[in-house]
Amino acid sequence: MAILTKDEPLQFACDAMLGGLARWLRAAGYDTSWHPGIDDWELIRVAKRERRFLLTSDTGIFRIGIIRDGELAALFIPHGMGKSDQLRFVFDQMHLPIQEPRCMACGGELRERTREDVRDRVPTKSLAWLDRFYECVRCRKVFWHGTHWQRIEKVLVRLISPGTN
Repeated sequence: MAILTKDEPLQFACDAMLGGLARWLRAAGYDTSWHPGIDDWELIRVAKRERRFLLTSDTGIFRIGIIRDGELAALFIPHGMGKSDQLRFVFDQMHLPIQEPRCMACGGELRERTREDVRDRVPTKSLAWLDRFYECVRCRKVFWHGTHWQRIEKVLVRLISPGTN
């Protein structure tokens, strides 16, 4: 299997069937690309060009030479798994730690912003009780540590942290 160097951040490319997994990997801190309807060859081109580790539930893609011969790192996600099981499977197989969350929409890095920076893009109620806000450097979407974020963190810890399963 092709291995990325230790100096490179681990990034993933998910096939069209793994959109939910892609979002959870982003929440767990991994830059993960996902495009609905992407075909096998385009997925391979994206993964190779962007030096991404390929995640797929498509058995046929493993017959393509670059995958079959290990030139492009890939992991098969077994069929019939829900998103939670898929996430646990990837973390178990690859021995991954939870990292700082990334943008759930595109996988971009989140940068902290002041309340004033995001005032016109955050609900008034959230502005009233929260102090920390984040903006994606790619898509400019704004996030904050509200109850939804707290629920996501609890799910990640329950699914991934050793000794909590």
